[in-house]
Parts: sequence; structure tokens; C-alpha cells
Amino acid sequence: MSGETLPYRSVLVTGAGGYIGRQLVAALARAPGTLETIVATDLRLPDADQRLLGISYEVADVRTTDLAALFRRHHTDVCVHLAAIVTPGPGDSRQHEYEVDVVGSRRVLEASVATGVAKLIYTSSGAAYGYHADNPEWLDENDALRGNAEFAYSDHKRQVEELLARYRSEHPELLQLVFRPGTILGARAQNQITALFDGRFVLGLRGSDSPFVFIWDEDVVGAIAKGIREGGAGVFNLAGDGKLAMREIARILGKPYLALPPGLVAAALAVAKPLGLSRYGPEQVRFLMYRPVLANRRLQQEFGYRPRKTTREVFDLYLAARRQSG
Repeated sequence: MSGETLPYRSVLVTGAGGYIGRQLVAALARAPGTLETIVATDLRLPDADQRLLGISYEVADVRTTDLAALFRRHHTDVCVHLAAIVTPGPGDSRQHEYEVDVVGSRRVLEASVATGVAKLIYTSSGAAYGYHADNPEWLDENDALRGNAEFAYSDHKRQVEELLARYRSEHPELLQLVFRPGTILGARAQNQITALFDGRFVLGLRGSDSPFVFIWDEDVVGAIAKGIREGGAGVFNLAGDGKLAMREIARILGKPYLALPPGLVAAALAVAKPLGLSRYGPEQVRFLMYRPVLANRRLQQEFGYRPRKTTREVFDLYLAARRQSG
């Protein structure tokens, strides 16, 4: 990649205590290659018996920590920015989520430029495209990022991507490698999406296939690690080949598929959320009806990373692990 000087010697990971962060740090610890310094940062340090050899652990909050001083202290070449709120906690407000997702990302960018960090690797999301009825059947990296104001995660990823685009124009010296993952799934995954598969029925919505594109968690780590070790810049969807509709997921699970009228579901959620009977409101209808389906052609042809598992293979792996543990 033009303008990129390899090898990198020092990498710092924000959000290193998260689902992908822990796996990335472990992968880099196992095979550091040319890396002399690997720094894992998060709000809390892991317990002593959970810390890995060769990793420097630092407490850091992207909202308040002096990130420039942190980068200078570790002579950071590459910052892998993973810190974000994917699933809000019971006490999280929209303002708190914004400060972590958007303000924190702006502060990471500012500190990177101020200290001469060579490269920023950022995990955005397919959610940045938004959940819209007129989305293309397969979304390409050139398609508009519209997000959805009603979904904090989607809206914030869109805002951060707009910020990244401005920095690419104004600060081209900071290389950017941006990934837009689909639904991340792995043997130990447990989240809002996997909860859809846990009931006696698999629920869907009439008039929509509710398609999912899955990406293996180890493929997310593999793509990031490739960007550190082999270089590469640009913006890439990160998804396994193919897609799975909810009806097909129900068949694989061996469960009945129940497709409900979208208006009925929206009305029920509009009542249930204010009563504390559901975490989700009527906006969830859009979340299920208009799933963004990500094309991965550029990931493979331009970045040179082919996901090791397809969407179906990732789901099979997840299901096998769940049955084994159950």
C-alpha cells in the first residue's frame, strides 16, 4: 500500500477487554512477529492470572484519558480502536453511549495525529449503512451510510465514519483501515442476536426474509492482524460468503418458524417497553425487516483477506458449540 512503511513495532488496542479485543490481544501475544510492544487498554485491568506474557496492560478511558501521553509513552505505531458500546448496560444513557462511541473516537483520532501514529485500524459496523427498506440487496462499500437515529449504535457508527472520512481528507498521513463487520458470531458468542435463536420458536416478520450475514469472530481478528502485519488501508465490509434468512435458521435449528405481522409486533413493543416488559421498542421491527446484507468482494480482491468460514459455516460452528455446552 502506497505510503505505508512496514514493519510496525508497537500496537495499542483500545477496548481490549471486549469480546474481540480479548481475542485480538491473545492472537498477537501468541504470534507477535515484528511487534516489540503490544499495549492492551480498557477501563479495568484484567485479574493478574488473566494477563498474558508480552502484553502491557493500561487503564484507559477514551473519554478522559490523556491519550496523546499514552501513545507517546509506548511509541505507538498502530492504534486498533475497538472501544465502543455494542450492548448498553441497564444504567447507560444515550449521552453516555455517544461520549464513548463518538467523542472517544474523535479523541483517539486527535491523539493519533498529534503524536504521529502511523495507522488507525477501526471496527465500524454494517449497521452504519442503516436499516432501510430501499437498501440494495447487497451493500457495497460505496453505498450511502445513513444509519438510523433511533438506534444509538447504528447512528454513532455513521457519525464516526463521517469523522474518519474528514480525517482521511485533512490528515492523509494517518493511514486508516476501517472494517464494517456483519453480525459477529463464534463458539462463545452470546448477545442480542443469538437471543433470537434461543426460544421455542424462531420469530420472523411477514414480508421480510430477515437475512443475516455472519462473520466468524476469528476472521475479524485475522483481518485486523493482517492489517498490522502485512499492511493495507481502505474501507472494507467484513462478512462471510452468503446469507441466511430467518426461516432457514429455524430449519437448521429444528424449530418452528413463526412470521408475525410487523404492525402487531410494533404495537406490542410500544406497550411493553414503557412497562419494563421489554428492553426494545417498536424500532426493532425495522432492525429485523431491513437487515443490511454486506458484499465482501472488496475485502477479498482488494484487501486480500478471504474469510475462512462462510455465513452458514459460522452458524453451524456456533450451533455445535452451543449444543456441546448444553
